[in-house]
Amino acid sequence: MSLWPRKLSLRLALMFALISVVLLGAVGFYLYHSLQREIAWRDDQALLGRLQHMQALIGDSKSVDSLRTRPQLYENMLGNRDNMLWIVDSNGQLLIEINPLAVPLPSLPKSSAPRLADSPDDPALRFAWVDISSPERRLTLIAGKYLGEREQMLSAYRWEVLTAVTVGALLAFLLGWLVSQRGLKPVRQLATRAATIDVQHLHVRLDAFNDLSELSALSHALNQMLSRLEQGFAQLSRFSEDLAHEMRTPLSNLMGQTQQTLGRTRSIEEYQNLLVSNQEEYERLARMIDSMLFLARTEQPKSSISRERIDLQELAGQLCEYFEGMGEERGIELINQASGTLYADAQLLRRALANLIANALRYAAPDTPVTISTMSAGNGLEISVHNQGDAIAGEHLPHLFERFYRCDPSRNQPDDSGGLGLAIVRSIMQAHSGKVGVTSSNLGTAFLLTFPNETSLL
Repeated sequence: MSLWPRKLSLRLALMFALISVVLLGAVGFYLYHSLQREIAWRDDQALLGRLQHMQALIGDSKSVDSLRTRPQLYENMLGNRDNMLWIVDSNGQLLIEINPLAVPLPSLPKSSAPRLADSPDDPALRFAWVDISSPERRLTLIAGKYLGEREQMLSAYRWEVLTAVTVGALLAFLLGWLVSQRGLKPVRQLATRAATIDVQHLHVRLDAFNDLSELSALSHALNQMLSRLEQGFAQLSRFSEDLAHEMRTPLSNLMGQTQQTLGRTRSIEEYQNLLVSNQEEYERLARMIDSMLFLARTEQPKSSISRERIDLQELAGQLCEYFEGMGEERGIELINQASGTLYADAQLLRRALANLIANALRYAAPDTPVTISTMSAGNGLEISVHNQGDAIAGEHLPHLFERFYRCDPSRNQPDDSGGLGLAIVRSIMQAHSGKVGVTSSNLGTAFLLTFPNETSLL
């Protein structure tokens, strides 16, 4: 389960707040450490300055003892009770001490150059020291500072930074929520508009939102989807009507002939003729139902096909032999010019070619050839079934592969596919990720099956 809120406006507001925390926190961190380094540098410079000042006082005085009699020369230099000063001789004798906090005299290593270090016993103490030579003896000058005031100031500054980051994050959240509410208003309008579209209003389209490129692309995609849905529902409605019409014809024939025969007593021969006629109608209904079930299976999104290497010349030869008797009845010769191999589902390919050959034999002119051939098509393979006959009018060509579509509905033959044969061919090609096409002219009609390169092996 996601920890983010479900509302997009709140998500955007939280993102604004997180970005503000990161940016303000980074700026506050940088400023805090810059201030810390600056204060530490100033404190160190102040300690070193006191050492230099004491060196100058010692150099200007006759002796350290005379300097001890005039403490106002160096006590005013310290400024407050957080500062300390020691002057120690080489024997460890304390000559001058200003120590309002009663800090123990630190034990420090010898150094001829000024040095700085924190106290090993108390990190809140900072010392600077140097060893010098006077006309009388060697001396060690030690200046110290208690850093408690600095830490208090930095602690207060840290709280101010945290407060600023917190307030900034809250303001960024509120402003981000207001901005997202206003910015997402077109999205809410788009959702409201889309919610009004149902099956009865698939013709309604969403606003273009041309002034917003993101929503323009979204609305365009949704409008395209609505167009496909509208087209699909229209095809489904037409399919239902066509199916009812196609099934009503044989059923009406069966009912009419049966009722007429049962109207009076008939001879055995008349009853036999009725059964033969009924058998033809049953076979027609069976072919239609079988074709519809086949289409339903092949057009399922999860349908899979079993591919194998197919010798096209051998497959076309088998089909030519199968349809040879049908062709001889009309003086039509089947010519096999197929060659090469194809990686496809053998059963589906055989059915697609059988439908095309049967269709070609049905509409070919008598005493003309029907040719099955193959050729390369770019990176794929194209199978052609060509027959000579009357040209198909141009207005019919885009609809030939639709279910139950016929150029001349009156030309129903007993062995036809009920207007589903070419629709089955298209479904088979879609299962192979291929294409089906048709060209027709005075020279004849050719149905083309184009397989992509991943399935063709020439």
